[in-house]
Amino acid sequence: MAPKWWTDALVERLLQEDAPFGDLTTEALGIGAAPARLAMAMRAPSTVCGVELAADIFAKAGATAQVLAGTGTRVAAGGPILEAQGEAGPVLIAWKVAQTLVEYLSGIATATAEIVDAARAADPQAAVVTTRKTFPGTKPMMIAAIKAGGALPHRLGLSETLLVFPEHRAFLADPAGAVAALGRTLPEKKVIVEVETLDQARAALAGRPDVLQCEKMAPDGIRAVCALVAAAGAACVVAAAGGVNAGNAADYVMAGAHVLVTSAPYWARPADVKVTISAA
Repeated sequence: MAPKWWTDALVERLLQEDAPFGDLTTEALGIGAAPARLAMAMRAPSTVCGVELAADIFAKAGATAQVLAGTGTRVAAGGPILEAQGEAGPVLIAWKVAQTLVEYLSGIATATAEIVDAARAADPQAAVVTTRKTFPGTKPMMIAAIKAGGALPHRLGLSETLLVFPEHRAFLADPAGAVAALGRTLPEKKVIVEVETLDQARAALAGRPDVLQCEKMAPDGIRAVCALVAAAGAACVVAAAGGVNAGNAADYVMAGAHVLVTSAPYWARPADVKVTISAA
């Protein structure tokens, strides 16, 4: 089972957001106490994420739920992922919140898995990591989804990594010297320098960074940077960033990139979850 990254407070907030004063339709129809059963299944092949959170949403509403395919599971079209039972009131009040969360998170997980699969078809050791460009306020959910797809976070935020952008270098009289000083000031941290051209990569190498993050370079540009690093005898990882997706991941890996940095999964189309509700 995937680690629980959410809180009871989040579950309560999600339910409160959708039904702050209850479910008016169900109450007005007088069917809230009727026994009900709900089943969720994926309409297309997908990498699942968020099913455990969905089960907690049903439980908080007053129903019971069983996870049939946990986070990270690759499910075929039609594959069942969750069942819930209880009175119709709780089942119906949790239904759409739970379904929508699973759809969004599974969409991100599926898109991530496609990039990871493409990269590792070229090199089984290829690393795929994602940027901090999550939708504000949803970082725990989106990071859980990319991890379900086989990637890891590149940066969780500004407080835990050293990444020198061109925007930082604009304020530095001696950028290479400043990068070298970072390595001495924080020796337990990796120093990453983002570059956009071969000339910038050459200049950055003088500061002995741990990682050159090549922004929006074509695979041929990555190949040239890798050759430059090899010729300099530098112990420097080359990362390809900007525009990396499932269609070009293998090209970047074959060009020599050790790491693929991507934001693409965050904008994935939601997965399509089929929900069937019946009187039990």
